[in-house]
Amino acid sequence: MTTPTSTYNPLLRGLPLLDDLPSLDGASVLVRVDFNVPLRIEDGVPPAVTDDFRIRSAIPTFDYLLGHGARVTACTHLGRPDGAPDPRWEMAPVRDRLAELAPRVELLENLRFDPGEVANDPAFVAKLVNGHDAYVNDAFGVCHRSHASVVGPPLQLPSAAGFLLQREVEMLGGLLGTPRRPFVAVVGGAKVADKLGVLGALLERVDVLLVGGGMAYTFLAAAGHDVGGSMVDHDRIDDCAALLATGKTILLPLDTVTLEAGAPFGCGCREGRVLLVGEEVPDGWTGLDIGPLTVERYAQEIASAGTVLWNGPMGVFEDSRFAAGTRGIAQAVAACDGFTVVGGGDSAAAVDALGLAQRVDFISTGGGASLELIEHGDLPGLAALRRAANAPRPGEGAARSRQSR
Repeated sequence: MTTPTSTYNPLLRGLPLLDDLPSLDGASVLVRVDFNVPLRIEDGVPPAVTDDFRIRSAIPTFDYLLGHGARVTACTHLGRPDGAPDPRWEMAPVRDRLAELAPRVELLENLRFDPGEVANDPAFVAKLVNGHDAYVNDAFGVCHRSHASVVGPPLQLPSAAGFLLQREVEMLGGLLGTPRRPFVAVVGGAKVADKLGVLGALLERVDVLLVGGGMAYTFLAAAGHDVGGSMVDHDRIDDCAALLATGKTILLPLDTVTLEAGAPFGCGCREGRVLLVGEEVPDGWTGLDIGPLTVERYAQEIASAGTVLWNGPMGVFEDSRFAAGTRGIAQAVAACDGFTVVGGGDSAAAVDALGLAQRVDFISTGGGASLELIEHGDLPGLAALRRAANAPRPGEGAARSRQSR
């Protein structure tokens, strides 16, 4: 398994780790986890967790705390309740699975049942930390949120990053340091507006940017190509043109798999004609995947890379007619001899579904968080931990700028 070569990781400086906590013997520790897991919900059957990966990922941190004599209480959000109790998002099924994997760990009710969580209400922070002696953040996927359970407790309690969060910082922080060259980023997904900031930041760091997914058609339109009925954010064409004009190496699709006008697409759809075209999309047709020439060209760049970051599918991969682009990129990333990172979200799901996860060096647990980290160079949750009273002070954190184990 390849590791990053960076010996300087700016994110580790001043970040308290588990060994920085005071004595845990008899202490009560509050652990922020990300147990926002998928549930099976069927009439007449109690809800059940269908994928417990996120729960299992927190076990090493729980084991460390319990092994040092602590009492552990975990807290998380689940779903999108609107600041009030909602039976659909109660923690009971998650609590049942946690009891099987870590029976000594308690789990609080859904944090987002209280409006104080999203609002970062000091009163809700006080309620959370009451009765606890220390706090651990092991939820990278929410570290880009300035929510009460993420940024509040480090100002009240001795705090630390758990093993899962530490691993994210070690791996993704290496991309902000001195990654192996060439550094190639592959960015896809539907909405270009959501990623303009990170694209600008990436162009300051990478050697080559490969663009796919629905967002590619706004770039193609900015480059003067006809995109037919493909998704285009007309308000962002000038922004895309400005990025193309930077002189940086940005590759756009050479060919596109399209669907005729009015035909549905998505899981299980088979209606409508599908046509492979070049850089120009005919009127009325919709581009929904990169074509084989693009996959081949992008794969060549990936194969020669020292570091690869991939975030976002190349097409509507849940529809098998438009999945080949994402599959081809996933295979190319898995075959790359350089250091490979998949930035969570749909890209991670695609790699997992294709059975390639073990061939990727690091798969982030937070799609949005990983992108915001690249864009801004830090996250609110990490910054909060560095403000904890027990955090290493200047000069004490130099040893943390180390290569990941």
